[in-house]
Amino acid sequence: MLCCGVHLIESTRHCKFLEILQMECVVQGIIETQHVDALEILLQGLCGVPKEQVRIHELCLKSGPNLGVVPSEVRLLCDLVPSMPSWTVRHVGGSLRGPGAEQLSVLVRSVVESKVSSNVLRFFYGLGYKLDHEILKVGFAFNFHRGSQIAVSVTSAHKMPKLHATEDAVPITPNIHLVEITSPATAENYNEVVASVTSFCEYLAPLLHLSKPGASTGTVPSAAAAAAALMSNSVNRLL
Repeated sequence: MLCCGVHLIESTRHCKFLEILQMECVVQGIIETQHVDALEILLQGLCGVPKEQVRIHELCLKSGPNLGVVPSEVRLLCDLVPSMPSWTVRHVGGSLRGPGAEQLSVLVRSVVESKVSSNVLRFFYGLGYKLDHEILKVGFAFNFHRGSQIAVSVTSAHKMPKLHATEDAVPITPNIHLVEITSPATAENYNEVVASVTSFCEYLAPLLHLSKPGASTGTVPSAAAAAAALMSNSVNRLL
């Protein structure tokens, strides 16, 4: 799919692409919505940068039968926060394999991301891709440097009652937020990046479990006590 993606990017004159090839390290976890404010306070103290608003309309497209025997999937991400929404096409490739990879607490995988023009959906429909599903992700994120460049997003997933109706979106799981930590890497430095991400995750352990995508271990039983302590300390500092 990666080679195919490069070919498509070079062949079109109607949809502009700026391609970025890389690897990424990623972990995910869930937290109860009632504890999100406490998590934000903790992240603000750890990251030392202002939070960024997240409002992403994500469309998952799957290839049709005319695009080969092996099905492929791409995700179109429309950032709705700027006054002029921006589009990104994202394809997640295979993860790092082997005995060493199994021992890592962080998933290392290949990624292709491209900034694209606003007619990208029409372009992929023309290629034969079909819309599989769409969601709206709403929340906040922190982007900072701590040994490596790290991004932490805290979002809730929303579904649309009808096609592309983002203004009418409603939460899919109103009591749960997804926390995702990612960091770009290369084949040469991913061990160092994994170490940076793992080290940072330890600071969040009182509030949530973080693990490889698809291997979530649920919420932390002691999260309520940790959240109460964080909120109390925050109030005391203000006073």
